[in-house]
Amino acid sequence: MSDYDFDAVVVGAGAVGLACGYALSRRGFTVAVLERDLAIGQGVSSRNSEVIHGGLYYPTGSLKARLCVTGRRALYAFCDAHHVHYYRCGKLVVATDAVELERLEGILAQARTNDVEGMARLTRAEALALEPELACVGALISPESGVFESHAYMLALQGEIEAAGGAVVLATPFEGATPREGGGFEVRAGGADPTTFACRWLVTAPGLSAQAVAATIEGFPAAQIPKGHFGKGVYFRLAGKAPFARLIYPPPIPGALGTHYRRDLGGQGVFGPDLAFVDAPDYSVDPARAGEFYRYVRKFWPGLPDGALAPDYAGVRPKLHGPGQPQPDFRLDGADIHGLPGLVALFGVESPGLTSSLAIGEEVAARLGV
Repeated sequence: MSDYDFDAVVVGAGAVGLACGYALSRRGFTVAVLERDLAIGQGVSSRNSEVIHGGLYYPTGSLKARLCVTGRRALYAFCDAHHVHYYRCGKLVVATDAVELERLEGILAQARTNDVEGMARLTRAEALALEPELACVGALISPESGVFESHAYMLALQGEIEAAGGAVVLATPFEGATPREGGGFEVRAGGADPTTFACRWLVTAPGLSAQAVAATIEGFPAAQIPKGHFGKGVYFRLAGKAPFARLIYPPPIPGALGTHYRRDLGGQGVFGPDLAFVDAPDYSVDPARAGEFYRYVRKFWPGLPDGALAPDYAGVRPKLHGPGQPQPDFRLDGADIHGLPGLVALFGVESPGLTSSLAIGEEVAARLGV
């Protein structure tokens, strides 16, 4: 009989943590997912665009390139099987001047290298035939991009973990872990009823607190904990009829995909996020940011009426780069990096982490050797 309370403990019940728990549960292992909040998906996973990304931009050979495409395909199938609402609306990457038009060529080449299905160039006339209110000189179309109900997705993951005999334990912060002789970890959990329990494998996927969590694991070398940065993005909601059926994206900006448009599943238009680096998570939305949004959005939608944008919400992304630095890949660090067998520590899982989540779970299971 095993002396482990659980085969695996996952820290963080956002989309990625739940997907890791799901991947291990599917293999017949008992899993406990620890979440410090009172509900699942209250961090990064609740404050994003709910976009299913095609996988266009990410560098050849990167985890983002591979896991986004694989994860997107798996995500649509999972949503079908679990009756999670989504809309495969497609996406236009638009150029509003000659410089951006040249950039589309590189994006198209990278998307094809990444095996993104259905990518094509559109002339201005072809783009306007699809979206008549658009202003552009050319565009790319990504028909596999979409939007979905991310919280319903996370509830379905939770249900699968629990149906397999696992547990998603809320209001239970992870407070640290100690490697055990002979393998595995002794995990300390807080909350109203603090406890300790033993597990064979430990996966940390706590989003914004990834660095702080790693620092509480005995033997985790401080030099292998990457510096984290908080990338804040705000959203504005459109009053009135949504102008476009498809996602509308300008070419990416340094460090992010840029302020884009989506029509949410309720039929309303939403713009965002922008990017500002902050010292600590901050979810306020300054109404004065609207001025920059009007200027930016009118480049591709000159018909945006005055007074039509209202502050909506803000998200904070767990970045591994600061202002002016190149955007790195996901970090899914195993024993080859930190020297602790049975531990995979995730860092910097921002966009396209939600789209990639099922594939990230599979990758984590593979790195645990199961």
